[in-house]
Amino acid sequence: MIPYGRQQISEEDIDAVVAVLRSDFLTQGPVVPQFEQAMCDYTGAQFAVAVNSGTSALHLACLVLGLGEGDWLWTTPITFVASANCGRYCGALVDFVDVDSASS
Repeated sequence: MIPYGRQQISEEDIDAVVAVLRSDFLTQGPVVPQFEQAMCDYTGAQFAVAVNSGTSALHLACLVLGLGEGDWLWTTPITFVASANCGRYCGALVDFVDVDSASS
């Protein structure tokens, strides 16, 4: 198998996950709003919403944009399937496009 991406997980990351697993909260506990606030502080955004995966994040982005029936989502064919499925979840049509170096 050709590696597509590599994760970088530190001992600090592992310790943080273990602390949550040992706590009384697995979902919607105090760590979630702390993480969202840290993202706001880091990015300068007023709001942040944590989700469970990149797939969910893409789906949420399509919903926020109001993507739906009759709309088109363009994406590259060399990506994760979630890049296209997020549009399909919202009823949009998907078209695979790519950059042609001869046209630039």
